[in-house]
Amino acid sequence: MALGAVGRPLNYALDSAGPRGAVATARVGPLYSRRQISRVETHDDVWACWRCDGLEDVSRICDLSVGGVFLSTTGPRRPGARVKLDFLVPEGQIRVEAVVQHVIPGGGLGLKFIAITDQDCPRLVALINRVCNPSRPPQPVPVN
Repeated sequence: MALGAVGRPLNYALDSAGPRGAVATARVGPLYSRRQISRVETHDDVWACWRCDGLEDVSRICDLSVGGVFLSTTGPRRPGARVKLDFLVPEGQIRVEAVVQHVIPGGGLGLKFIAITDQDCPRLVALINRVCNPSRPPQPVPVN
């Protein structure tokens, strides 16, 4: 699946305005990155329920790509931990398995996707397209 460049690399700053204290917010950084796939900054409408090491949480997704996400959380997780992520978005059910790539203590987690179903992948692409084009209303993707 080729998506092409969908955004610029992002850095993160802590913002204490969130309902649970410090949360990570994305801000545009330098034009270079080690990422193979660029991530796009989301807005306040992209959330996910996720499970890691026997604990569950709901967090805001700060940015995403077809390869991973950065989610805002104050709960620490160890790099390499496996995560099950269920997006809470109008595009429909999107479930992925991921691994914790990096941790910003008290701010959030960078997750790399390791598995997604063939049915959920088109909905992830639709979500990324909606985030890239906020004037386009969300379109549910039919289940095949």
